[in-house]
Amino acid sequence: MTSDKVYKFFRRVVVSCVFFAGVVLCSTGSIAQTSVWQVSKGDSDIYLAGTIHLLRQQDYPLPAAFEQAFDASQSLFFETDIGAMSDMGLQQRMLQQLTYQDGRTLSAVLSEEAYSALSEYAAGSGIPLGMLQTFKPGLLISTLSVMEFQKLGFTPQGVDAYFFSKAVGEGKTRGELESIDQQIAMLERMGEGYESDFVLYSIRDFAELGVAIESMVQAWRDGDTGLLYAEFVEPMRTETPDLYENLLVARNNDWMPAIEAMLDAEGTELVLVGVAHLVGEHGLISLLKSKGYDVTQLGSE
Repeated sequence: MTSDKVYKFFRRVVVSCVFFAGVVLCSTGSIAQTSVWQVSKGDSDIYLAGTIHLLRQQDYPLPAAFEQAFDASQSLFFETDIGAMSDMGLQQRMLQQLTYQDGRTLSAVLSEEAYSALSEYAAGSGIPLGMLQTFKPGLLISTLSVMEFQKLGFTPQGVDAYFFSKAVGEGKTRGELESIDQQIAMLERMGEGYESDFVLYSIRDFAELGVAIESMVQAWRDGDTGLLYAEFVEPMRTETPDLYENLLVARNNDWMPAIEAMLDAEGTELVLVGVAHLVGEHGLISLLKSKGYDVTQLGSE
């Protein structure tokens, strides 16, 4: 396959791929709650909202708490600069960094078991494996994840994109918790050193996605942090601890100073991150509570 064809293929998925953390880890279910929290320090408040980065048309309207948090906030902060993702120069740079440039291919990098599983998956899904041969594991699994969600009717117009467009339309200030370069580096490191296990783990999860999808979305709407952690975050923590550390723990810790600074600033901010970043002992909710902040989960009405 020519580099031009690979680039055209890459362009169709790159905008969604960079948000992998929220795509594959945002599910489960609690009654009369939402995935929106109000964090308070004295008279200062911010809102922290867990998102799904891809949604279906029928998943709108969003729970009212999201709109209420948006209306109450003067500034919005996203994981990264969503607006920059349409820049073709950036897309070319991402393709350069997220594909092997030294002659390696997946057939050489993966174990026989992992490559066989990937080949079988690709054949069953009608995906020409040759198009993906130079993809590093982070780009490979991000791309396949987006494809799986698209089969189920999901589009990149998830919670983040929705509120980004709305913030632009209303002239609200926008910011990000990490740079595009940091997100590219995160994807580049994903699966590094345990490529075969990462691919096998991900393909196994794809097989369960269709069955779990309705409960996943309902759980996000209901803000059920317990089930979210037990069913989706804890398995990653035990089966792929390096991925758990790099994808969730390290980034949450890196984001905390910026989030705390918002509570010392004037105005109210709405912070939108993949909901998997919020749960468990290393999640942002626990980290904020451990610092003494008042954290309140908002109800559905």
